[in-house]
Amino acid sequence: MAAQALPFLRWSRSASTLRACSSSTATPYRLFSTLRRPAAAARCESGSKVMLKGMDYSELENWVRAQGFRPGQAMMLWKCLYGNNSWAHCHDELVGLNKDFRKMITEHADLKALTVKDIVTASDGTRKILFSLEDGPVIETVIIPCARGRTTVCVSSQVGCAMNCQFCFTGRMGLRKHLSTAEIVEQAVFARRLFSDEFGAITNVVFMGMGEPFHNIGNVIKASSIMVDDQGLHFSPRKVTVSTSGLVPQLKRFLRESNCSLAVSLNATTDEVRNWIMPINRKYNLNLLLGTLREELCLRKNYRVLFEYVMLSGVNDSMDDAKRLIELVQGIPCKINLISFNPHSGSQFKPTPDEKIIEFRNVLIQGGLIVFVRLSRGDDQMAACGQLGEPGDYQLPLLRVPEKFQVAL
Repeated sequence: MAAQALPFLRWSRSASTLRACSSSTATPYRLFSTLRRPAAAARCESGSKVMLKGMDYSELENWVRAQGFRPGQAMMLWKCLYGNNSWAHCHDELVGLNKDFRKMITEHADLKALTVKDIVTASDGTRKILFSLEDGPVIETVIIPCARGRTTVCVSSQVGCAMNCQFCFTGRMGLRKHLSTAEIVEQAVFARRLFSDEFGAITNVVFMGMGEPFHNIGNVIKASSIMVDDQGLHFSPRKVTVSTSGLVPQLKRFLRESNCSLAVSLNATTDEVRNWIMPINRKYNLNLLLGTLREELCLRKNYRVLFEYVMLSGVNDSMDDAKRLIELVQGIPCKINLISFNPHSGSQFKPTPDEKIIEFRNVLIQGGLIVFVRLSRGDDQMAACGQLGEPGDYQLPLLRVPEKFQVAL
């Protein structure tokens, strides 16, 4: 059933800060650069201590054994980190562990990968957390409460992004760094630790913050597996959604290795437009991307991909686009999420008027598709879709606008 039309609201500014619990930016990569894995993903930068949240349970159990302790104590530690509503960040919070085990952890392991720098509050209640990483960069995570009892944490997977999508503020940054497993997982841990009392259960995770998750596929798959672990954070796999701009080899790997949900940022119905606004399409075009989804989803039962479609006035919002979209997704079990473009500084695009979004939606519904319209959240604090990050002095170039769209912009 399609979502009802929702008015897009205007917010006034407000902000709050929260002090954290105690405890060289890399050269930006070129577009489509090869992912390089850290030599020791679970280790701190100094190499002196292991980072516990960088390990899945089997790795943690092996590490505990190697330190001379029983594997049962690994489960107690795991629950201190992720379960029992404890979410330990400090060694003093490792309640229930014996003295010798806790002493060993204090000497040889770190519990905390992120430090809260600031929290800003939008007038609709959305919160944006700015986290400082150990080596200096800042990432952003968004908490989105919902009146229906669902609260979503939107996590980042990279500092910046290499994909250079023309409508995305994060894309202006280029890629500065891949986040480690621990840095990804801890965003969800902090969400529960800081906001469970205020909002109730944090029920959903979306990998739709800074970065292209599939460009950091190893750490993203590992982090999402920790999030859905029954003895850990215990999110439902159906409520952990990983979004991609369309990296086809990594998409195949994700569908074969993960049981979490998939979202694909589509945003165009022709290669001409997608080549411009999403340069990744020049490597993995619509035919290859959608053909891969048809092929892979034949192997999955009761699984739907979510297609995200940012509405850009005069670019991808015609009724012909709507009709082409119906044809493009034929044979793919899917839902469509229409997203109003959220402006940002330097943006060359304009949001599609509300009335035209509804008209576009209705054409899709008449074509038999399941369609939702996503209400913008947190846009008065640059916390909405496509608004995260701070490009600074280094910015990826804007691409040449095709002549036929120059008037629209």
